[in-house]
Amino acid sequence: MRLFTAVTLGDTLTAEAERGIERLRAHAPEAKWVKPEGVHLTLLFLGDVDPSCVSLLHDALEPVGPRHAPFVLSVEGGGTFGAPTHPSVLWADVRGALCALKALQADVALALAPLGFASEHREYTAHLTLARSKRPHGDPALAACARILGQESWGQGLVDRLVLFESAGGHYTSRLEVLLGAR
Repeated sequence: MRLFTAVTLGDTLTAEAERGIERLRAHAPEAKWVKPEGVHLTLLFLGDVDPSCVSLLHDALEPVGPRHAPFVLSVEGGGTFGAPTHPSVLWADVRGALCALKALQADVALALAPLGFASEHREYTAHLTLARSKRPHGDPALAACARILGQESWGQGLVDRLVLFESAGGHYTSRLEVLLGAR
């Protein structure tokens, strides 16, 4: 099973992201867009994990939630990865309690390190991936979407849980949810 840890952004912000994605999709119809119900911030990608390890992941992640209070993030603006004129990825910028988000991510990475899972990046940078180019050399339409996105604000959302997701065929299934701040 393919697993990753993440946080979601609450119902209100997720609904606004869904509306924003639909507006932007019209400008880059050939891109591969994320499913709005899958909007999340990945904390640590675990990759293919043997199902027998899920209980170990549960035991490692369960104590993390109570050590972190819920916090508020917002989504405003965005950008692209790849060549400026032919970007490969469109993303929305995450703002707000980034210190709290980074502390949660670091705690998750620390908790899972003894199980052999390591962070992909030296420093965690929060962003919401919205679309990827289907073309190998990027999609100029994503650059146009970034200009539109630069003028948008999708509001705020409460991060109140850590989630272990399974990814299968573009669908995400929650395998564990740990409430933040719950004792």
